[in-house]
Amino acid sequence: MNLSNTLFINNLPKIDLHGYDRVSASLAINDFIKENIKLRNEKFVIIHGIGSGILKKTTHETLRKNKNVIEYMVCYNNIGSTIVRVKI
Repeated sequence: MNLSNTLFINNLPKIDLHGYDRVSASLAINDFIKENIKLRNEKFVIIHGIGSGILKKTTHETLRKNKNVIEYMVCYNNIGSTIVRVKI
């Protein structure tokens, strides 16, 4: 199962990072990953917005460094969000 087959992202857990700075966003993402692993949610969505791209870059850097993340990709119909799949 990969992320490109994910059609209904509205049903997935979400975290919205609007208003966060880089450090707070990174901490929130890692906490959200831990929570979703505990809840056995394999997929979830991180809403980082479009803006200047700082939160998107921070999100992808954080995901790349997290050993529990299997894959992630920018949502095909909303470039302001990223779909993530983790090990459960």
